[in-house]
Amino acid sequence: MAKVIDRDTATDTTPAQMLRGWDHLEWWVGNARASAGFLSSAFGFDIVAYAGPETGLRDRSSWVLQQGEIRFVVTGALTPDCEVADHVRAHGDGAHAIALQVESAQDAFAAAVARGATAVREPWKEEDEHGTLVRASIATYGETIHTFVDRSGYSGPFAPGFITDNLPTTPPGSTVGLERIDHVVGNVELGALERWVGFYRDVMGFDQLLHFDDDQISTEYSALMSTVVWDGSKVVMPINEPAHGKRKSQIEEYLDYYRCPGVQHVAQHTSDIISTVSALRERGVRFLRVPDTYYDDAKVRVPDLDLPWDDLQRLGILVDRDQDGYLLQVFTEMIGDRPTVFFEVIQREGAKGFGAGNFKALFEAIEREQERRGNL
Repeated sequence: MAKVIDRDTATDTTPAQMLRGWDHLEWWVGNARASAGFLSSAFGFDIVAYAGPETGLRDRSSWVLQQGEIRFVVTGALTPDCEVADHVRAHGDGAHAIALQVESAQDAFAAAVARGATAVREPWKEEDEHGTLVRASIATYGETIHTFVDRSGYSGPFAPGFITDNLPTTPPGSTVGLERIDHVVGNVELGALERWVGFYRDVMGFDQLLHFDDDQISTEYSALMSTVVWDGSKVVMPINEPAHGKRKSQIEEYLDYYRCPGVQHVAQHTSDIISTVSALRERGVRFLRVPDTYYDDAKVRVPDLDLPWDDLQRLGILVDRDQDGYLLQVFTEMIGDRPTVFFEVIQREGAKGFGAGNFKALFEAIEREQERRGNL
């Protein structure tokens, strides 16, 4: 049974200093069973735990999916008055909670609140035969929250109340090979970028890794600005803001349909992007495409890289480099009905950037999709 823990006095330690990395992303969706099946069949995730009416939940059900170090939880409402139903009605399917694993959920929460974070739920602990799990939540942009998770005293499959018996098996298909979350991108409204960068700096103790202005990320029709914040180790979160352009930007389209700031896309790392994207295409995943002329330009831009160009072009994989190495990346089409959330697959070979050399080609591809929807 959940039990509230009294808040400790905050120390000078920042939440970033307590982070161990990503714990999970919780998606609030219209149909959790169908979403879990989609992630399993299309993206190769294993369904590893479940909670619902059979485990004592009366208003929602949740499925836990795992691939490599990536953990997703998809949650759907069972009653119309459930908060999940309200969220989905307003925003469609989306990432409600970005959960971060910490040394102490209680201390991370206290430090964040002392620095100005808005508390969503004070630290609480849950216990079962596998030990004790401690969590706490604060507000971030839009209706997205950060949940601090302390698993140091817990060895169960996900959390108390979740079971592992009688779960669906992973559908047949080639191994996908997604390994870990590389970064999670948030979209915020015009004029809010600086404030949220300040939040991650002053409240969370993050540093600024990179900044791109609208001269660097623009096409003939639209532009955006982006700042990348991180904990200095594993947790990397770019934040995007729309910029003025001739037509509606992809960020504005997202905000129109999601109805508030939120998570735009999740980048997932692989060590072999050709095998990963080949497997995903076999499983029916659809990706954005760039013109074949992109590859003529890319070969000029990175002439010294010995790459399987025919495979990259066949699969629509983009190439970029920085002073530390190169990266390969590709972006799915929207994974839901609303033009809001999509996935990125990325392979890093030393590069620490985010594909700046691909921005123009990528955003023109996104604009072609916007135009098809009548939203450009």
